[in-house]
Amino acid sequence: MTIHVSPESCPALVLNADFRPLSYYPLSLWSWQDAIKAVCLDRVNIVSEYDRVIKSPSFEMRLPSVVSLKDYIRPARHPAFTRFNVFLRDHFQCQYCGSRDDLTFDHVIPRSKGGRTTWENVVAACAPCNLRKANRMPSEIKMFPHQAPYQPSVHDLHNAGRAFPPNYLHRSWLDFLYWDIELEP
Repeated sequence: MTIHVSPESCPALVLNADFRPLSYYPLSLWSWQDAIKAVCLDRVNIVSEYDRVIKSPSFEMRLPSVVSLKDYIRPARHPAFTRFNVFLRDHFQCQYCGSRDDLTFDHVIPRSKGGRTTWENVVAACAPCNLRKANRMPSEIKMFPHQAPYQPSVHDLHNAGRAFPPNYLHRSWLDFLYWDIELEP
């Protein structure tokens, strides 16, 4: 019995030249078309393949499941200050009540009281907590974040991203996603 697998269900995990994923969350994935194009342009090495074969009149190859870049891309030294990265740093949960629903962000020291929009003053917050805190200082309303806001390193965000794996992980990816995690004795 032959099972038809759509090429769309065969993304390629993209590794840097040092065999670490370019990104953990969102996971660095390319469509099968982009992976094939990179192979043809000699920009990547194929590390692992799916059983799925694509064919044209003059060409046939198995779809890559893991590719590594030939040229090393130096990771950013400091992650960008974005809403997504604040949520990732805070593990996608309100820093006041722990809820994972209806997230927004809150200025610990309100902007109306001189607080700035920086890593060190912004936390993930659910809408109800954000509305309850409003423009008050944490000490006024006795609402303190579970974790003090801080500027994360790229390493911090990679570690946080590992806690949120995508819905689908191909078995050929697992060795590359978790090989640098410290092993327990």
